Amino acid sequence: MRSFQNSFPTLLYSLCVLGCHSIAADFKAYLPSRTSNQLWIVQATEKGDQLTLSIDERVDLGFRAVTIVAHPERSLLYVSSNVGEEGNSPGAAITLEADGSYKEHRSLRLEHGYAYLSLDHDQRFLLGANYREGHIDIYPLDKYGIPGSRVAFLDEGRTAAHAILPSPDNRFVYIPYVKESNAILQYAFDNTSGALTPLDPNNVNPPEGTGPRHIAYHPTLPFVYFSNEQGLGASVYQRDLASGQLTLYQVVEVVSENQRHGSSASASDCLLSLDGKFLFTGQRSSNETGLPNGINRYRVANDASLEHLGLTPTSEIPWGLAFSPDGNVLLVTAHGRGILHAFRLTKQGELIPMATLPIDERISDLVTR
Repeated sequence: MRSFQNSFPTLLYSLCVLGCHSIAADFKAYLPSRTSNQLWIVQATEKGDQLTLSIDERVDLGFRAVTIVAHPERSLLYVSSNVGEEGNSPGAAITLEADGSYKEHRSLRLEHGYAYLSLDHDQRFLLGANYREGHIDIYPLDKYGIPGSRVAFLDEGRTAAHAILPSPDNRFVYIPYVKESNAILQYAFDNTSGALTPLDPNNVNPPEGTGPRHIAYHPTLPFVYFSNEQGLGASVYQRDLASGQLTLYQVVEVVSENQRHGSSASASDCLLSLDGKFLFTGQRSSNETGLPNGINRYRVANDASLEHLGLTPTSEIPWGLAFSPDGNVLLVTAHGRGILHAFRLTKQGELIPMATLPIDERISDLVTR
């Protein structure tokens, strides 16, 4: 899930200071479906102190739609599959009306399918991380925001690349790898050409067995957060503003080693509240493991360290996380059973259930606007 708040934290931090933690205003959520090959557009509507979710529209895209990112300034969405024929993987650039409803879409032919899409902070490039082969592709955006032919490519010989996200100053890029690859690779980013140059060292070498998966940047401090897919928790890294190098700052494990032993449980998405006070990571578990499904909640201290506050159960496996544009509601996709959850975020970092909506099974990613 690629949310606007992670791409432009300083601006959204300012907006959040003006009015976080009240009931959310109306907004739309956009969910690509690999099950029906559609884009689901969901309307979230405020009614008094209640929030309701309803299906606004379902748009046929004609391919196995999985991953999505929203342009921060234009009414544009970018959607890809997560698999596909090399050099001929389907995607779409979707144009929205001013009210957020669907207008039209243009088919794209991408070099790979992607588990993660992001844009740089100058909105010049679309970046994609391919999970199965670990390939990284970067595409230039034209004056209309439409991707052109690939201008940069990485193949580091590692599979399971799970994210790519430029730093807030747009000078560096970090790519986490899960499972046996277990790495965070770091690069200087040329925001005029899209080229990536390895830093020295190239690999941050995260602790064995953590499996860094998704990324969130602190809105005001030089710190980076990762959900730990295999470690079932979160990691904090300090970022050197001059060199771009990451240094491990903290690892938070939310279950004991004995609980993890023999378990197939893993973490999913990673998301900061817009004010930077709380971090959330998904916890995925099958019934036989004995570990619950839910959202792990962490308080972010003034020094950027994390304190685990607890787990909010979801019963179903949580996958993608996205805040409403004002940061007051957290949406969660339940991948296996096809449910969209809405939680209200309190000032104490609690998540209060508000609404659910049946959606296609195996929807993982989503954005809001």
